[in-house]
Amino acid sequence: MPSSDERIEVGRVVAAAPAAVFALLCDPQGHVAIDSSGMLQSAEGAPVQAVGDRFVVHMDREALGDRPMGRYDVTVIITGFEPDRAIEWTVSGVTQPPIEHLYGYTLEPVDGGTLVTSYYDWSKILERYRGALAFPVVPASALKATLGILARTVENR
Repeated sequence: MPSSDERIEVGRVVAAAPAAVFALLCDPQGHVAIDSSGMLQSAEGAPVQAVGDRFVVHMDREALGDRPMGRYDVTVIITGFEPDRAIEWTVSGVTQPPIEHLYGYTLEPVDGGTLVTSYYDWSKILERYRGALAFPVVPASALKATLGILARTVENR
C-alpha cells in the first residue's frame, strides 16, 4: 500500500539478506539501535516470534520536543509477523485506550540485498484521537533516517 493521507512509506535497498534484517527487527534492542527520532532509550524483552508477542520500550518524548511527556514506557504489541518478510506492531502506553496506530517493515529480496520498506499507518486510529493529536507523530524523514541506520547496522555485522 503506497503512502497516503494516513500512511507513510519509505524504502531503501540494504546490502544484507532478509533474514539478517528481520532478526534485527525482531530484537527489542534492535529497535533502539536503529531509532533516528531519539525517543527510544532502551528496551526490555525477548526477541519476538509471533503475533501477540510484546516487549517494553523506555521512551523520552522530549527528543521530539512536541509534547511535554518526558520519560515514559510503552508496550510494543506485534500485530503482523511473517518470518523474513514482514513485521508490524502497535503500542500501548500512557494514552489509553491505545491509539492503535501501526508501524512496520516489509522485506523483499532483490539483487544486492533486501528492499526494506518502513511504514507508519494511522488510518485505523480510534475516532477520539482524530483531531486531538497531530499525525503523523513520526515524519517520513525520520523513517528514512532510521532506514539509513538500519542499513549501516546490518551491513556492518
